[in-house]
Amino acid sequence: MFAVIETGGKQYKVTEGDILFIEKLGVEDGEKVTFDKVMALSEGEKTTVGAPYVEGATVTANVIKSGKGKKILVMTYKSKKNEKKKKGHRQPYTKVQIEKING
Repeated sequence: MFAVIETGGKQYKVTEGDILFIEKLGVEDGEKVTFDKVMALSEGEKTTVGAPYVEGATVTANVIKSGKGKKILVMTYKSKKNEKKKKGHRQPYTKVQIEKING
């Protein structure tokens, strides 16, 4: 059994027990979160595709932790102007474990 959910502007194919790094959610560690934007649901041979979402289908997950990813460096440079800038960025994320797919 799997489901395709939408969160943070991205789509994820999930099964029970999966651990995902998704865009930051405003919830504390250890809390439960419910995703109601289920785009597709599959149970063995039976597949349901929503238009755009499957009615009554939800995915329940447990928040493991929130944090920041590795730092990436961004450089800007303009030739002949002696202009250089160096910036760093760390993308915030939420790590969740999928507990149950209800459909």
